[in-house]
Amino acid sequence: MSSLSPDKRRKMESALNQLKKYTVVVADTGDFNGWVTCIRCHNDLMCPFMCRLDTKDVISIEEYKPQDATTNPSLILAAAKMPAYQHLVDQAIKYGITKGGTEDEELTNIMDKLFVSFGLEILKKIPGRVSTEVDARLSYNKDEMVARALKLIALYKVEGIDKERILIKLSSTWEGIQAGKELEEKHGVHCNMTLLFSFAQAVACAEAKVTLISPFVGRILDWYKESTGLKSYEPHEDPGVLSVTKIYNYYKKFGYATVVMGASFRNTGEVKALAGCDLLTISPGLLEELSQDHGTIKELLNEKNAKDCDLDKVHLDEKAFRWEHNEDRMAVEKLSDGIRKFAADAVKLECMIKVHLDHGHGGKPLQHITWLYLLAKYNDLYLFFFLACPTGESS
Repeated sequence: MSSLSPDKRRKMESALNQLKKYTVVVADTGDFNGWVTCIRCHNDLMCPFMCRLDTKDVISIEEYKPQDATTNPSLILAAAKMPAYQHLVDQAIKYGITKGGTEDEELTNIMDKLFVSFGLEILKKIPGRVSTEVDARLSYNKDEMVARALKLIALYKVEGIDKERILIKLSSTWEGIQAGKELEEKHGVHCNMTLLFSFAQAVACAEAKVTLISPFVGRILDWYKESTGLKSYEPHEDPGVLSVTKIYNYYKKFGYATVVMGASFRNTGEVKALAGCDLLTISPGLLEELSQDHGTIKELLNEKNAKDCDLDKVHLDEKAFRWEHNEDRMAVEKLSDGIRKFAADAVKLECMIKVHLDHGHGGKPLQHITWLYLLAKYNDLYLFFFLACPTGESS
């Protein structure tokens, strides 16, 4: 038996290992071999601030042993540019060409296959589930979201992966939430409702009985910092932390089965302030910080305390949902902004694939194309361009 006191053992344990006692830790990545994370801003794979990435920023996925993993179009776009994953791009393109159809159908089939291919590789590294996202451009079309989700599930099934290991990510629009409800009720497909910023969205998701929601802690903080001019918030005052805490307490107080997975963290203080939340999806950079931190982690969220919270149960039909969500300016702006950004990255990925298709038929393959990135300022807006430049044949 160890002679160390419980307090001393806690001090020896990393904050990450302590956190895992209260919360399921999920990896937020599209890179299953190594994570590339900006040490300045903690953005995965592709840093919008163009911070320098060193070899020490490549972190093995096995090192932190996450239970589950999430992906999104931005992460897949960045990972698809890496030489290590060109075989997945090639496989997806071959699949799309074999399936045939119109140019748009071919491109859609390639994109779906590519997302599933990344998911399959990630599943080899984790014991739990991977989240695969439906095209954000379908966010306001319930039927198309359902159809696309079932197609993704079918692609996984062909590869021998049961739907129990998959979470389908859908935007938390009214249409997305209803798509999630139909997928859960009629098809037994588990859904992860993403881009969730308002309490109204959370209530509607709970009433739809979806498996999981992903409220975006950091993006909420971003909005308040920009709107108020405050440069920083203490963790217990952080608007994103307060939002997720309220949602968690509401779900536990009224016995909803939907689980809460806090997402989009900007610092470890936010993560620690939500210790006890059902799940937390954390970027590799913050996982590294937590693994090096030996401070004490306390359980701040739990079902017992939630039962004592002063919250009233509410019901939201479509009209009430749209009104309540509309009343939250932050949520309206961040939801639409998130959809636009994910859609834009999907378009960028499609452009990459089109270049590959154009050069693949008697031309140059994608691995011999240099991607040039240009950042230009126009009327106080920063515009991001990318150009494909063939660099010659392989030796």
